[in-house]
Amino acid sequence: MRLAGSLRIVVIALSVGLTWILASVMLGNQGAFPRIQKLLTRPENSPPPDAKPKRHKCGLPQPCPVQHFSFRVVSGAANVIGPKICFEDRMLMSSVQNNVGRGLNVVLLNGVNGELIDAQSFDMWAGDVNDLLKFIRPLYDGTLIMVASYDDPATKMNEEARKIFMELGSSAAKDLAFRDSWAFVGAKGIEDKSPFELHMKNNKATNKYEGWPEALELEGCVPARTNETR
Repeated sequence: MRLAGSLRIVVIALSVGLTWILASVMLGNQGAFPRIQKLLTRPENSPPPDAKPKRHKCGLPQPCPVQHFSFRVVSGAANVIGPKICFEDRMLMSSVQNNVGRGLNVVLLNGVNGELIDAQSFDMWAGDVNDLLKFIRPLYDGTLIMVASYDDPATKMNEEARKIFMELGSSAAKDLAFRDSWAFVGAKGIEDKSPFELHMKNNKATNKYEGWPEALELEGCVPARTNETR
């Protein structure tokens, strides 16, 4: 009987204690158990637990302005990981799509409406540079060009190809060399050098991979053309 009475007293004491704690938390009593209240309440300005960062086109951290196209160009990593070219949230070239290759991976787009014109890869180690020239010679004003290197972008490059890329806005094409990393976005009829270009030289002292520099990632917003002239 004494044991049962003692247990009854303990149960009543625990019940009263828990009721007091919950009442203090619910009534905002900062003097009583502030740490417990802090654990049970969420800061006023904190996001919900299931909130996720907003994703923008091609994974950009911010959305592009009106009349601009979003893009991301990633060069290949050594001769192992292929390049990627994304435009307006469309993956145009990648290893997953099985349409990239050693050398230069090139996408042509309509600069007014963003429609895909063509996408091809050109082997600059063992291929024929004339295939590349046939692809980039006939471009008309307003055509956007996006380029991602993979493995070796320059062994078969000749002066005509370099000149055309420079006319499309490239600053690095004249110096592009064996196993360099290159990511570039330009346009036919551009009046100045393109602000969208990254180039890293193949240098044994600084290469991230054995025999190759690190991959490059170029992203941004390119303005749409208001009209096109053939």
